[in-house]
Amino acid sequence: MKRQTVYTLLIIAFVLSFFVTPLGDYSKILLNRWLATAPTIISKENRGKISDYDWKLKDEKWNQFNFEEARGKVVFISFWTSWHLPSQAQLKDIQYLYDKYKGRVNFYIITNEERAPVELFMEKEGYTFPVTYQIIGERSPLGILKPPGSYILDKNGYVVVHQNAVADWDNSKTDRLIQSLLEE
Repeated sequence: MKRQTVYTLLIIAFVLSFFVTPLGDYSKILLNRWLATAPTIISKENRGKISDYDWKLKDEKWNQFNFEEARGKVVFISFWTSWHLPSQAQLKDIQYLYDKYKGRVNFYIITNEERAPVELFMEKEGYTFPVTYQIIGERSPLGILKPPGSYILDKNGYVVVHQNAVADWDNSKTDRLIQSLLEE
């Protein structure tokens, strides 16, 4: 075989490794993280408001609760699944937010998966943020976004961030936003 053919085959094997091996998944997650930008903050005059907090969900122990508990609080909501690479790409940043603001911000990291795969994923990755389970068919005060969609709500129920893609949540812009919302 000619040297050029060997190089070509090596390049093809390398490229294929990104599609059919765990190395590829890891690389895609990294690429999503690198390309993520800070979430877009909605200007005050364009913010929608949720009026109904009646939304039944399940906590990580599979106990039902009502989103009504979030009324009057700053809220971070993110929709995700353990198998979705863009979802995985932003979970490290969500863990950062949770570690920094737990107890001051209500976190709803929502999935529609069963418990077993989620618990395995959380343990494997070392995440400690609370997992919330969506009850399929239950009405919601917000549009259910496709993973990795996210919202931030202020204390009055106004949607301050409506993010439909992977976001970089570990940045000073997001920190300033959440701090200002907490001080209102």
